[in-house]
Amino acid sequence: MAGETLGGTKTEKKVMVAIDESECSHYALEWLLKNLFESISAPSQLIIFNAQPLNNFGSIYAASLGSAPPELIQSTQEYQKKVSFALLERAKEICAKAGVTAETITEVGDPKEVICGAVEKYNINLLILGNHGRGVLKRAFVGSVSNYCVHNAKCPVLVVKKPM
Repeated sequence: MAGETLGGTKTEKKVMVAIDESECSHYALEWLLKNLFESISAPSQLIIFNAQPLNNFGSIYAASLGSAPPELIQSTQEYQKKVSFALLERAKEICAKAGVTAETITEVGDPKEVICGAVEKYNINLLILGNHGRGVLKRAFVGSVSNYCVHNAKCPVLVVKKPM
């Protein structure tokens, strides 16, 4: 990755770790820093990405068609922003402890689609995700973000499974 050269100079690579509130995603970040630290060191860039899911907004939107006040929608959106900010701050602290500076980005939408979109938008060279370890039945109903990204992201995807 970072060791590749183009005309004798190291080329910058962009590595993105997608995090959510799960311990699995933070484990993936810690695993990256522990096991691939040299690969992401200068001149490479580490991006910590958080997708704010639409499902919180969708239920409020549906409720607002009835009698939900706009203040409820706004307060829920603000709460989601605070949660996202806290997740990104925690991730930045994990990186700082490892001596790595990371850029943080958050976007609103269906996580699997927003993550794959961010890969293209930010020209990501490697996407790293945590594996939630859901069973076959739950994956069938809820879906799997990591599975979707493995098949649809426009870059290599590393899925890190947290040991039991």
